[in-house]
Amino acid sequence: MLFKIASVAALASSVAAHMAMSEPCPRFSPNCATQPPLPAGQGYNYNIKNPIAYDAPVFISDTPWPQPVASWTAGQPVTVKFQPDGAAHGGGHCQFAISYDNGKTAAVVHKVMEHCFFNGPSDGNNAEVLQYTFNLPAEVPASSKAQFIWIWTNAIGNRELYTGIADITIANPGGSTSYTGKSAIYPNHAGYPTIPEFNGDYTTGVSLFDNAPNVVVSPGGSPAPPASSAAPPKPEYSSSAVESKSVAPPVGHTPAPQPSAEPTVEVTATEPPATQPTAPATPVYTSSAPTAVPTGSACTHGALQCVSGNAGFQQCVWGVWSATFACGKGTVCQQTSPDAVICGWA
Repeated sequence: MLFKIASVAALASSVAAHMAMSEPCPRFSPNCATQPPLPAGQGYNYNIKNPIAYDAPVFISDTPWPQPVASWTAGQPVTVKFQPDGAAHGGGHCQFAISYDNGKTAAVVHKVMEHCFFNGPSDGNNAEVLQYTFNLPAEVPASSKAQFIWIWTNAIGNRELYTGIADITIANPGGSTSYTGKSAIYPNHAGYPTIPEFNGDYTTGVSLFDNAPNVVVSPGGSPAPPASSAAPPKPEYSSSAVESKSVAPPVGHTPAPQPSAEPTVEVTATEPPATQPTAPATPVYTSSAPTAVPTGSACTHGALQCVSGNAGFQQCVWGVWSATFACGKGTVCQQTSPDAVICGWA
């Protein structure tokens, strides 16, 4: 099992309320203009603007609304709206997808890369765009029990995941029975790559979405079964799929030199081996540079170094070395290049 260290810089504002879909009304939002009655045993989700926990289910509930919240037609324009007054964290990447199996498989029907919620590059938290209108693909099949899914990867702040799932009906005058599109992916969540903070480079992570595998979605002639509590199927990704880049910060954005959260990690194996293997196959970089540089020493933003006898690592955040972060239990820090490390099995 191999971990790749991602960006640890975060904004203090990341604790504020964030963005949430309001139309079509997601399960079980109390903030929509109208919504169906709650299903038996369910309550309103007053934390709908919160990020999804790293290892929690990617949707708030497997239980649908008792009736659809929108009726769409394939090939026609549809509009998705978002709640105002949420922290938009400089934008980022939004996916819009359709599912017929309660989110276990979802195909992207539209996406807004780089500047979701904004009209261009921004370091702000106040969204400039609160709705998107796009044509629903003509091939999307008809169903009285379809799900519309929104997924957001924020540009600035802690590496987080935001989602919404809404129960809709779809009409298709053309009679299409299946739709093929890019699989929806869930960055910054267990089993998926972590997309680092953009730091002014809004193309960060775009290749993950461009290279996502194609999936086929179809109602299959029967109601969608409830999804398990696990996240949707996870495509295979290379451990080098996302690289943290060292670029100038956006205007007005000065990340704190001491990160406020533990570092996120990119997992390239979902389960540890039954017994610890020998050292990973990744070549270990050897350097005459010292393994411990005092915190506060000048450094290149984004660089990583092993410290504490290889029990942990530091990251350079805008010229200042961070506090030391420990590698996971049973792993040690290994320098793989002058400014990159891995935490591999000892």
